[in-house]
Amino acid sequence: MTELSAVRAEGLVKDFGEFRAVDGIDLDVRQGEIFGVLGPNGAGKTTTLRMLATLLPIDAGRAEVFGVDVRREPHRVRQLLGVTGQYASVDEDLTARENLWLFARIQGLSHARAKAIARDLLDRFGLQEAADRPIAQFSGGMRRRLDLASSLITRPPLIFLDEPTTGLDPRTRGQMWDVIRELVADGSTILLTTQYLDEADQLADRVAVIDHGRKVAEDTPDALKTQVGESTLQLVLESEADVPAAVGVVRRLLGEEPVLSPEAGRMNVPLPDPNRAADVLIGLREAGVGISSMSVAKPTLDEVFLALTGHGTDDRSRTEAA
Repeated sequence: MTELSAVRAEGLVKDFGEFRAVDGIDLDVRQGEIFGVLGPNGAGKTTTLRMLATLLPIDAGRAEVFGVDVRREPHRVRQLLGVTGQYASVDEDLTARENLWLFARIQGLSHARAKAIARDLLDRFGLQEAADRPIAQFSGGMRRRLDLASSLITRPPLIFLDEPTTGLDPRTRGQMWDVIRELVADGSTILLTTQYLDEADQLADRVAVIDHGRKVAEDTPDALKTQVGESTLQLVLESEADVPAAVGVVRRLLGEEPVLSPEAGRMNVPLPDPNRAADVLIGLREAGVGISSMSVAKPTLDEVFLALTGHGTDDRSRTEAA
């Protein structure tokens, strides 16, 4: 018997006037996994998540959450998930304890139960010492933890995390990663949107790469990396003007297309065999192409994204539609 998917979406479309923010995206999120949706700002990640969460109407296509149709039964869908957006939704004038108690009461819990849930969540997210301080005094990391805690009041089986570590320092990001892993260990399923390639690599069991509103790839992080090669030769050329000549050498010797990075003169060459790196270096020298630095390493998701889309996730030439 096939296990019921936590999220299944087919051909999702969302238009804002003449702009198509989401263009026929399919997703299949399995129960108990962390599914990453990776892409730059403006790729359509947040818009896709908001449609699945019933926060935006679906213009075309269909979606189900644990078999419940998102368009036909939005109220049932909302009972199955918790959502943490890019920006904290807490009340600045209330304390952390008051915020959680208020959210619990709004969701129909009794006074005593709301109080107990607030206490448990504050303890779980390491916020007990700051429980009675106004949110205005919280750091960015503390706000993100509180926002995530508020989405877990009803213990939903599915959690949507939209850019959960945006703006956090590396230490706090690591703490959030630990919390996310704990949630999955406790039985939750997580749909995570992110523009951070290392975050997707660290957390996600599978990744969908989205660009310009379309899904361009989906697989495990390791499988996506093997599309670039078992290893890559990472080069920085002395002159950006030599890039065309270097590309020609790689094509001639390996029959491969190098991945050009946004940084001037930097390129990554997929290697079917790490020993072929020497052939490329000799070929570049014979072609008169100077090299500033080189290294051979396993491919990263950065290289995967560049290979799939032709640009990095830090491309700021667009804005998120919603």
